[in-house]
Amino acid sequence: MVVFMFLLFLVPFHEAQAQTNNFNITRGSSLRPTSNSSWLSPSGLYAFGFYEEGDGFAVGIFIPGIADKTVVWTANRDKDHVVPSNATLFLTTDGRLIVQVNEREIDIANPSEPILSASIKNNGNFVLYNSDQNITWQSFDHPTDTLLETQRLSADQKLFSRVSETNYSKGRFRLVMQMDGNLVQYPAADEDVTIYNAYYATGTNGAGDKVTLNLEDDGHLLLLNGIENIKNITPGGYPTQRRIYRMRLDVDGIFRLYSYSLNTRNSTPIWSSTRNGCAPKGICGVNQFCVLMDRDVVCRCLPGFNYISNKDRSSGCERNFTAASCKDVNQSVGYNMRRSENTVWENTPPYTVLQTKSVEDCEQRCLEDCSCDVALFKDQQCRKQRLPLRFGSTNIEDPTIALTKVGRPASRGNGVTRTITEKTKEIPMYLLIVSISLICVAVLVLAIAGIVFHGSRQSVHTMTNKIQNGELVDGVGLRKFSYAELVQITNNFDEELGKGASGTVYKGVLSDCENIVAVKKLEKELAEGEREFQTEMKVIAKTHHRNLVSLLGYCIDGSNRVLVYEFMGNGSLADILFAARDRLSFTERVGITTDIVKGILYLHEECETQIIHCDIKPQNILMDENMCAKISDFGLAKHLKQDQTRTYTGVRGTRGYVAPEWMRKLPVTVKADVYSFGNVLLEIICHRKNVDWNLPENEAVLDEWVYECFMAGELSKLVPDEEVDMKKLEKWVKVGLWCIQEEPSLRPSMKKVLLMLEGTVDVPIPPSPLSYLSSL
Repeated sequence: MVVFMFLLFLVPFHEAQAQTNNFNITRGSSLRPTSNSSWLSPSGLYAFGFYEEGDGFAVGIFIPGIADKTVVWTANRDKDHVVPSNATLFLTTDGRLIVQVNEREIDIANPSEPILSASIKNNGNFVLYNSDQNITWQSFDHPTDTLLETQRLSADQKLFSRVSETNYSKGRFRLVMQMDGNLVQYPAADEDVTIYNAYYATGTNGAGDKVTLNLEDDGHLLLLNGIENIKNITPGGYPTQRRIYRMRLDVDGIFRLYSYSLNTRNSTPIWSSTRNGCAPKGICGVNQFCVLMDRDVVCRCLPGFNYISNKDRSSGCERNFTAASCKDVNQSVGYNMRRSENTVWENTPPYTVLQTKSVEDCEQRCLEDCSCDVALFKDQQCRKQRLPLRFGSTNIEDPTIALTKVGRPASRGNGVTRTITEKTKEIPMYLLIVSISLICVAVLVLAIAGIVFHGSRQSVHTMTNKIQNGELVDGVGLRKFSYAELVQITNNFDEELGKGASGTVYKGVLSDCENIVAVKKLEKELAEGEREFQTEMKVIAKTHHRNLVSLLGYCIDGSNRVLVYEFMGNGSLADILFAARDRLSFTERVGITTDIVKGILYLHEECETQIIHCDIKPQNILMDENMCAKISDFGLAKHLKQDQTRTYTGVRGTRGYVAPEWMRKLPVTVKADVYSFGNVLLEIICHRKNVDWNLPENEAVLDEWVYECFMAGELSKLVPDEEVDMKKLEKWVKVGLWCIQEEPSLRPSMKKVLLMLEGTVDVPIPPSPLSYLSSL
């Protein structure tokens, strides 16, 4: 009786109403997604039945009684397994287990004999029995992506990852218990299972077809040949009291061991097959290479390539130019060779391997070969390759340099450009090369001489002269205004729109097109002001995104420094959030937040060079006439070089939004912007400033109050007198709390923030924002 009462306590009341403790499920039994939705195991730990997936429901095995059900098995996952709410699961009177949707019947299992009864066991195994009470089918023999305690993966059985954290269809990776005794991981799309496609193997090939992968109740994951232990994969010996273990092949292609606490009802990964998120082959698509940025995987395109899908940036890249004219004798085709250091593509054999003296020689050999798309240079070898390239990644310890052929216009930077002209043969190529080389050397010598001569005389005065002559702003492609024009445009700067730390913004009207513009006049001392002026102009001029404010032009006239922007008719987000006018609806706030996330994500991952904004705050988020949010004020922004992920620099930003690592003089990454965004997100949710001493003391500091409300289950206090979807509110609060974690590595990337807000990725319960520091 005591045990029974404990089990009732283990499963929340509202869940218990929707489930049935039916240890012997008989013919005629049924389940529906919205009522009596599952059958429980005797312990109440596992359930078999319907769970929510996407816009419908799927049939599977899961751990019930928690907000985010942990699904450990899914039926029919390689088919259309999601059904609507009017579906019914039957154990029919003639012994079949089916889901019926209107007139359509879907088999959940195909046992060799009619089913007399079924049960869900305490170990999570769903079992079907025949008329002799013998097992005729069990879920343990048909694993999906998870192994449970006492379950085994036998020879030729496979686990497949899911598509995403919320889509349980077959994903991109598989784990195979091979007939030769080797446990191996492959990309799921590869039909050829060879060691060349593998990215993990236990090295036990040759042990025979009796080898099985087993998970014991102490977390010991091992390979057994009968009763002989031939390989320990995890050490085992983990605590067994009030804990259960499971192994799962995760979305990212890594298989992990999880510990589930019956006390806290939380799962924690305690072991993984690799710590390198780029190790799984296929984590990025064709013509991409994988880069780790603060433990987050980023799939980047080859130079001169674009993402095939902006919605799924791991699906591969394609050329942004055509190479079809390379062999056309009637055309002259220009190419640029771009270098990517420490970059390799596995499983893409070269069609030619040449011995070359230098990387420049390798570049030239590829330029002269129309079949060469990419060359890899390492150890004096030039390996010519054709597209598509697969399984690319960066490895700082690998000296390989990838050389990519890119169509003109040639990019600036580290590269070699050559024009291939098939018809023109009057000038020998060696003379052309020698001539160009001599010219380049002469220009370089003159440039160095000029730098040496003037270097000792550089000063604020000479910098000013350079700016006035346009030397420091070449290539930005912006309209240049005279100061007199701006006086006329702004009616002598008479209508002030706003004032910031670096200058004042005025309203203006362009005389040639009558468009309204915002004119920002910098007011700082020259040296500091010049740095911010140059930074802002160069950053914005090279970025193009609907959620970034567009820079239209600039003025350098004497000591005057002015920037001309598109006009944002609804002012700043601060004006809207903190003014005493009507509150924005929660739906409107959701749209604004999504705009902000996409703008920051563009700066972090989609620009040619990664940009840390360094001053994300409501005052720097402007609203156009359609209430579309756009990020502005790039005066403090910090460029990162390609493949650089962190920088050391002086404190930048605004108090209340500045990440802790700035103050501690630690290396700063894009996670500093994530911290600032987290504070802005909490302000958007609560429609108030992050610090307001006019409020009661326990509510004055927003992040502390939000966390208190979250832990107390009182989130409605954050949105008084509003009708809000509380599940969505809880999700957004959790995202905000993750973003403001003191430890940068705990903060999600902006890509992950977007996925969490959209519901594509589940949001775990965040720790206290100060918990990391308090544990030091």
